[in-house]
Amino acid sequence: MARRNNDNQSIEDILKEFVSSNKLQSGLDKVNVREAWTKLMGNGVNNYTIAIELKHKTLYVQLSSSVLREELSYGKEKIIAMLNEAIGKEVIKTLVLR
Repeated sequence: MARRNNDNQSIEDILKEFVSSNKLQSGLDKVNVREAWTKLMGNGVNNYTIAIELKHKTLYVQLSSSVLREELSYGKEKIIAMLNEAIGKEVIKTLVLR
């Protein structure tokens, strides 16, 4: 059986290398943003959330309630900060509520 040269690498390092070499980070960021939105906003907001889309550091959230959209628009900066903190890095710079 052949020996491998990666005896000293951790699984975390191997996965990071795999993600970067296959350019998967943007897709993982999209999934992480959706999960963070669902977790942080709770059932009240999630019931009115139709679509969540991340494009070029801008998060587009489509809501079915105009009243909720107006209420959330007052706290955009706080929502962005909370989502970025939950993800662990700055993925979102702007938030667009539709």
